[in-house]
Amino acid sequence: MLRKLSAQTSPSDAPVSRLQTFPALDTSHALRAKRVFDITVAATAIVLLGVLILMIALAILVMQGRPILIRHPRIGRGGVPFPCFKFRTMVKDADAALSRHLAADPAAMLEWKATHKLKDDPRVTPLGRILRQTSLDEMPQLLNILRGEMSLVGPRPIVAAEIPRYGGGIVEYKSVRPGLTGLWQCSGRNDVSYEHRVLLDREYVRTWSLGGDIRIMLKTVPAVLNSRGVY
Repeated sequence: MLRKLSAQTSPSDAPVSRLQTFPALDTSHALRAKRVFDITVAATAIVLLGVLILMIALAILVMQGRPILIRHPRIGRGGVPFPCFKFRTMVKDADAALSRHLAADPAAMLEWKATHKLKDDPRVTPLGRILRQTSLDEMPQLLNILRGEMSLVGPRPIVAAEIPRYGGGIVEYKSVRPGLTGLWQCSGRNDVSYEHRVLLDREYVRTWSLGGDIRIMLKTVPAVLNSRGVY
């Protein structure tokens, strides 16, 4: 059985203990175990990858200038917005470039409306394309994990405009922290339809286990190396 929020309390205002939960994550022990795992792995990764992170930051500074990081608003646990950190992979006037491109290309407009992604995105810089293909642009999200805004594994973090597209699935999405990786990343990423993404997120929440998180992380490695569905 799901534990419901009171009618007077919105998900974004509800304390963690009153958030709607599901059987797989419906114990404080399970939530603590997941959080300890997240902190341990994220902190270790930052230490081990520190030199690589600094090299990428320097390359962006030299080739693209500031800012090095972007803070993109995403929807977190309980519906609370948070700044999702990424290395900057786009030109500085990205919003204006997107508007011009969509206005001039009807096919691109349809693709954007269907997936919120573009295979041929004019905003992405040459260095940014490499960072995206290798998923290195998402390394700063390790900070989001340490801050408690994200998890190592979870639903794909979405923007506010995507909430209506989740339908009833938004209940599962808001019940957990979004993840650095997840079932979507291991299943073809942008080659997967939006409807299937939502199903994958719902499946993850309802069947979560620590062992499952580890399996997803291990499957992420070949998925990143194959670069399937990355653009």
